[in-house]
Amino acid sequence: MPRTLIRQGRIVTAVDDYVGDLLLDDGRIVAIGEKLDVGGDALEIDARGLLVLPGGVDCHTHMENTFGESTTCDTFESGTRSAAFGGTTTIVDFAFQRRDTGVLEAIRSAQERAGSKASIDYGFHLITTHVDDSTLADMRHAIRHEGVTSFKMFMAYPGTVMVDDAAIFRAMRLVGQHGGMVCLHAENGGVIDLLIREALEQGHTAPRFHALTRPSLMEGEATHRGIKLAELAQSPVYIVHLSAREALAQVIEARNAGIPVFAETCPHYLFFDESVYDSEDWELARYVMSPPLRSKEAQHALWRALKTDQLQVVSTDHCPFCMKEGHLGRVRQKPHGRHDFSKIPNGVPGVETRTTVIYDGGVRQNRLSMNRFVELVSTAPAKLFGLFPRKGTVAVGSDADVVLFDPDEKHVISAKTQHSDCDYTLFEGKEVCGRVKKVFSRGELIVDGERWLGKPGRGRFVKRGEVGGF
Repeated sequence: MPRTLIRQGRIVTAVDDYVGDLLLDDGRIVAIGEKLDVGGDALEIDARGLLVLPGGVDCHTHMENTFGESTTCDTFESGTRSAAFGGTTTIVDFAFQRRDTGVLEAIRSAQERAGSKASIDYGFHLITTHVDDSTLADMRHAIRHEGVTSFKMFMAYPGTVMVDDAAIFRAMRLVGQHGGMVCLHAENGGVIDLLIREALEQGHTAPRFHALTRPSLMEGEATHRGIKLAELAQSPVYIVHLSAREALAQVIEARNAGIPVFAETCPHYLFFDESVYDSEDWELARYVMSPPLRSKEAQHALWRALKTDQLQVVSTDHCPFCMKEGHLGRVRQKPHGRHDFSKIPNGVPGVETRTTVIYDGGVRQNRLSMNRFVELVSTAPAKLFGLFPRKGTVAVGSDADVVLFDPDEKHVISAKTQHSDCDYTLFEGKEVCGRVKKVFSRGELIVDGERWLGKPGRGRFVKRGEVGGF
């Protein structure tokens, strides 16, 4: 791999903003300066007028994940290619500990699925579905020896992945002592399950009833309960895909009290609201995700919270299912629930659009500073999940995960020009300003304009250190 010298780009990190040169060699950033003289053997790239950003870190994706009867339509090959075109160079996906699967077996299985397909670097959270003494011992081993230091637990979906409060507390108490963290899907699963059954008994089958049976109060209640469990366990906790004002209020109150609570939101909650559910149209299945979209007031509150660090991360929760059954051979996709909203696979795509829509809707609309933008999509997730400073910043010694981004180029988002196997994007037809131009992963140019230069299997599993590191 040749040395690469990126000349005179505007280098932006979570704390810095300056024009300079960047030398990439042997997979790392080896020098930063005003006018670097490195001899004639380096490939030079003129980055004048471009932003030089650390590669994005998306700490919440679902590639080849199976939920119930449905499997997400993106493989590790298609999904990581799509992520790269969106300026993301590291993802944290999921290993599943199912009822008949041990913790370590689940991690090995996930590594095998990704190993020959991923074109960018990756790690895993472990989805923990049952807790006993053996599980706890394996979780401790995973933190210390496997580089898997975060564990997702569901307070929703009874009968499949939901765990009770005692199991959550036991897991929190263990991982908090050993440098790990529990990530919570915080919705009151029991009440929601009752509301779903009642809606179906009344003949309500349209997609809009997915949202109507998952009220924001039940996200707020579960968030409060999860935080109290973490406080008792003396453990940090991370709330995934936060959408509701009631949940945000619980996070703010806890953080003001000094409790180590962290939370993410997602682009779909920042740009869409519950008004999309105002019809019986089947096409609304594209907006079926959990939690569902909330009010316009909640959306405004999320933007404020991102600016003030009451929310720490923008992840995608990239969990794509096709709108057309059989697209690229995918089965049991969104139409699986055409006659029963509870069977519509929950999730939306987003890994390719995150960088651009957050820049366009955040920085250009004066909701976020440039530094805060970088922090939200790269640095904060790297710090929280044990990847920093290897990932998440532009610094000497860090991995050469670098994105060249044109802040002024306008373009229109369309599923037809994206690289996911999903057949739609929520942002179809949206004109945005800002575009990923080149992407380097460990110093290798893998995206060059519209050209794909990456290869399946070049991505590496990254062992993560202790979490919650800031």
